[in-house]
Amino acid sequence: MTLEFYISGNTVVKNINLTLNTNSNEFKFYTSLRIHHEQWDDEKRRPKNIYFKKYKKLNNKLDCIKKELGLYVSKKETQRKEINQKALSKVIHKITLQNKMSLPENTLLFFMHSYISDRKDFICYSTYKRYKVFYNLIQRFEGYLMGYLAIEDINMEFVKKFMIFGKKEKYSENTIYRTIHFVKTILNFVEKKGLRTSVREINIKREKQQKVIVSLSEKEIHKINNAKLPEELKIARDWLIISCYTGQRFSDFMKFSICKTLNFNGIKCIRFTQQKTKKEITLPLHPNVVNIINRNGNSFPKPLNISTYNAQIKLIAKIAGINSVLNARIRIGHRAQPFIMEKWQTLTSHIGRRSFATNFYGKIPTPLLLHATGHSSEQMFLEYINVYDSERITSLYNYFHTIHHNM
Repeated sequence: MTLEFYISGNTVVKNINLTLNTNSNEFKFYTSLRIHHEQWDDEKRRPKNIYFKKYKKLNNKLDCIKKELGLYVSKKETQRKEINQKALSKVIHKITLQNKMSLPENTLLFFMHSYISDRKDFICYSTYKRYKVFYNLIQRFEGYLMGYLAIEDINMEFVKKFMIFGKKEKYSENTIYRTIHFVKTILNFVEKKGLRTSVREINIKREKQQKVIVSLSEKEIHKINNAKLPEELKIARDWLIISCYTGQRFSDFMKFSICKTLNFNGIKCIRFTQQKTKKEITLPLHPNVVNIINRNGNSFPKPLNISTYNAQIKLIAKIAGINSVLNARIRIGHRAQPFIMEKWQTLTSHIGRRSFATNFYGKIPTPLLLHATGHSSEQMFLEYINVYDSERITSLYNYFHTIHHNM
């Protein structure tokens, strides 16, 4: 069976129609779905931007039509019964009118939806978004296959086909492998419900690739700190310096305020709960951060939104001469692609966290750094760390000062 969508009409907004070829017949159908002709991808037979909300919904309908017609034709061919054009038209019409697509029970998407829904209130928003990315990717894969994936279909053959699909759609290797591992998580979830799966057969190993980690050295941070900047960039520079000496994510450091600071045995600290991990952190402030607070009249700089911050720190680094050439991957549209570029072009809101980890690793004991950043890579070890441990806070503060005065 093959199915192709195409657009027709004399106006700029055109109707989406389709041709269905089975082993014995060809059927043509007209739908009420419409799209501006400039937004249609003639090669892929779908909207050009399937991530834009409006066209994402439209593409989901097209995928659903593929799956439902595939299911109907397969059933009729198995039963050796005639394929009825009127019945197919009804299926298409029903889907075009639906706002929400129903999920057949015991399919992979059914259990993925159940798993995500069960955990929605107990996971951070970024994790929820990541799960939804996996869900949407499997949804598009089903459209590519023109059929629903039952739990018994999830095996090594599924993995091979999914990897071919992922490469064809130019998804990153990281996205492809993480999706497969999430599918394995769903199979374990299904097994706990008493259903048998092929989870033990799915054994994939990914060759480790050398990942380029971009960070700012102490000398580069010093250059940024001393660069002559226009007034409108000074707030972003202060936040960049703060992030490099606190090691926190944008969602956390941009919410720093003087009311979150405290004096701990004569040491100026900040206490906050990380948005992503929900961990409470008590962090001694590096002398460079204290200097910024003092310079701002005993307060943190004015908060910035992430798009403004990302744009401005690139400009700041460019002015400061952070222009060494390196290989990096940047996102173009919805795909990350490799480029050779100057370092200032690669800066994003996460640069401070990476710089903190890179610059202090080997100079400060790793457990203290884990305590500062809230990383959980040494999960068992972190269970023994007390956020209010005065010895750790004092030790980290002393290391900050020693390194700062020896520069």
